[in-house]
Amino acid sequence: MNHIELLGRLTKDPEVKYTSSGKAACQFTLAVNRSFSKAGEAKGADFIPIVAWGRMAEAIGNNVYKGQRLLVEGRLQVRTYIAKDGQKKWISEVVAHNCEFIEYRTKEQNTDVDDSIQSQNVFESMGSIEPDYSDIDF
Repeated sequence: MNHIELLGRLTKDPEVKYTSSGKAACQFTLAVNRSFSKAGEAKGADFIPIVAWGRMAEAIGNNVYKGQRLLVEGRLQVRTYIAKDGQKKWISEVVAHNCEFIEYRTKEQNTDVDDSIQSQNVFESMGSIEPDYSDIDF
């Protein structure tokens, strides 16, 4: 079984791109706090690349901003590509199947992190979206 659930904050504003066939794709990174630390050290975070497709990608790109918390459910995907220098590169990323706002705020409100803002879910009923990487380059 390949199932991942992540709760984290966006490291920058997500950007939506479109494939040559018109399908929306959104790539972003979640900073996910670790639940443990080494003795005497502060807890760290892992920075996990996420890819969303279709309507979900557009909703994320239009409604989520740097610093906001997002819950992502999906699967781990490892893929390869040949870089411009001819080297084979490996990418590990989470392909999102479901995303939910944990907090909602406008871009103007995003400067102050306030967990008391009520969450609003614009991702309901989006279903699972299977990606097609054939005509997009991240």
